Amino acid sequence: MSSQVRGGTRWKRFALVMVPSVLATAAVGVGLAQGALAASFSVSGQSFKVSADYLDGHGFAQYGGIDAGYAEMKGDKKTLHPVAISSFKTAEITNMCQSVVTPDIPLLGSVSLQLKAGGGKTPVQAENLYIDVADLQADAEFTNIDIGVAAKDASKGPAIKSGENVNENGFAQQADRAQLRNVKQTAWATTAGTFKLSGLSMKLYNGVKECY
Repeated sequence: MSSQVRGGTRWKRFALVMVPSVLATAAVGVGLAQGALAASFSVSGQSFKVSADYLDGHGFAQYGGIDAGYAEMKGDKKTLHPVAISSFKTAEITNMCQSVVTPDIPLLGSVSLQLKAGGGKTPVQAENLYIDVADLQADAEFTNIDIGVAAKDASKGPAIKSGENVNENGFAQQADRAQLRNVKQTAWATTAGTFKLSGLSMKLYNGVKECY
């Protein structure tokens, strides 16, 4: 009986540790085959990696912010993360991969959750897409770009979200179109008014298995 109790406790601990990672993709776990849905990806206190072969975005804006909503707990204090918020009115993403690693799970060590979509003929489609970026590598091409506008005046992209921690008078840039190839980025949050994830695959892996 005592061994069964210990085993149950371990599985409870496993579930508690995995909850933050599963929340990163729980919003897309139901009904994706039926079309579009609103989605939000975030893991409290953790960044995650995203890669894509190609992102074609229309109505682009980018400005600085503080990702306070997903601040990392260190002791009794929260660590705030500065981010570059990239927003798109519409975007199509080819061969998208998103991964998050949860370390130090009892009995298992690290476990990785990986999401892939848009790898076939139909790309991922998003509307009112916001990405809180900590690091970005890509080959970029912008059409009709304006550099140095105030964030509040960046009208080509979607409006600044209510409650977003942004200096509205701070530096921003915008463009009619942004094309990013060979994308590799680390982000703290991704939200979209609508996500259509064609060919969705979500898997858990033992160990560290990231998109890049």
